[in-house]
Amino acid sequence: MRSTGGQRAPKPGMYGIRTAWDVVGDGEFFCPGCGGDRNYRRLAGRRRFAVLGVPLLRRGPAAPVVACAACHEHFPTEVLDHPTTVRFSAMLREAVHTVALAVLAAGGTPRPALEAAAATVREAGLNDCTEDQLHTIVEVLTADLGPDAHAGPAAEACGAALAIELHEVLTPLARHLAPAGRESVLVQGARIALADGPYTTAEREVLSTVGRALAICPQDIARLLTAAARTPS
Repeated sequence: MRSTGGQRAPKPGMYGIRTAWDVVGDGEFFCPGCGGDRNYRRLAGRRRFAVLGVPLLRRGPAAPVVACAACHEHFPTEVLDHPTTVRFSAMLREAVHTVALAVLAAGGTPRPALEAAAATVREAGLNDCTEDQLHTIVEVLTADLGPDAHAGPAAEACGAALAIELHEVLTPLARHLAPAGRESVLVQGARIALADGPYTTAEREVLSTVGRALAICPQDIARLLTAAARTPS
């Protein structure tokens, strides 16, 4: 038999792939590890084969990562797509405010609807919102449409503008809301519309647009609007 003496297999840890990281950016993000807003560093990596800790051969770039400054965990860069809690709160406030204005622009501004809209917006975090402020904004929105703003081509133009605005505000938010949260935003709009009586045709159209922008299926939109109309205020 041949002797194999004198040759030992390398011990684990004596060699392997090492990654050298360079900081290429920083900012604030929602850390999945910490569960809150934290500072981060965006890192770009270079992989090398190392022996005894000494890098020798290049093994190409490593996928960029995001490193939390608090817990030091590394995450894929996709985590930056998730808004911080501060940004998410601002997005939600803007969404509720926009829905309230859209419903008022479609159904008019009687006092009960204005009161319901102002209360809803304040509950969302805009504490200084008043009925008069909402009334003024709705007047400005419809000022260029003339006295027939709720009929004919003017109504169609108003509806198209509202639909664009609702999609711009609600679609980015919908990606970060659970189904119950998306439904809640729609129901809040429904309650504003119902504050002064049954839905008008224009209000139903606006609320359907809200539901679509929030990625709620048509069947669920109809179910939620019907349920809101049957629920005592």
